[in-house]
Amino acid sequence: MPKALPVIDTTAPVCCAPVAAGPIGDEAALHVALRLKALADPVRVKLMSLLLADPVAGANGGELSAAVGLSESTVSHHLTQLRKAGLVTSQRNGMNVTHRAHRDALAALCVVLDPNCCR
Repeated sequence: MPKALPVIDTTAPVCCAPVAAGPIGDEAALHVALRLKALADPVRVKLMSLLLADPVAGANGGELSAAVGLSESTVSHHLTQLRKAGLVTSQRNGMNVTHRAHRDALAALCVVLDPNCCR
């Protein structure tokens, strides 16, 4: 039987000492790894790029689907993984759902990886 992954809250930005500060604990490493795992797919990186291009307006599934050349259901799956990792927020507007990059979560992840990243 496969080992079950631990259930942790990944909706808040990752918060721990920078990786470069020294060895990090198991729990902190898991939090960082789960977020990086969500980005470890070329389609998800492209979706994040599209969402970051217009952070205020965001985009709906149909627009993103057309931009990446995949079905809406496939894009929805990728957006769900990014949302579970806390990297994307989604808001329902009637029949449409608008997706936006969660900039604070991305900035926190950058700082955890390299505290001198954005200076």
